[in-house]
Amino acid sequence: MKKERETMNEKSRLLEEFKEWIRFVSEIREMDWQITIAEGKWSVQDIVSHILLWDKYFLEAAISPILNNTPLTLTHMDFEQFNQDAIEYGKTKTKEELIKMTIQYRNMILESIESFEDDKFTKEYADGNFTVISYLRDFIWHDQHHIRQIDELKRRAM
Repeated sequence: MKKERETMNEKSRLLEEFKEWIRFVSEIREMDWQITIAEGKWSVQDIVSHILLWDKYFLEAAISPILNNTPLTLTHMDFEQFNQDAIEYGKTKTKEELIKMTIQYRNMILESIESFEDDKFTKEYADGNFTVISYLRDFIWHDQHHIRQIDELKRRAM
């Protein structure tokens, strides 16, 4: 019972932290998204598009399959190429489209994971290469990394 409660507490805490990206993207709506975080680096739009497409990928390849009790379709990929494709994809969308899609995909992930039984939350998938709990921890770190970059850019722009 205690372990179950700890799992539920961690799940709630992680989901709350994972929601932060939705709030943040809405908060930076008024920023100029074409500004780069540093010379030769990504723009705010590039970063948002990058995270959006990672959310889409993990929703389709891992979270939805877990929800539907079907095999995960995660693959080893060229991260650099994926990120470059995400940046190009972002250039085909308006800021409002990116915000809407960001919120939509992140909410679908959150709602799916929220509905998982504890065993799905802690279970190892794909021959031990994927757990929901590790995914959340990794991507919360990833979100925070980019949030810090954009916050720093906002401070410099003031």
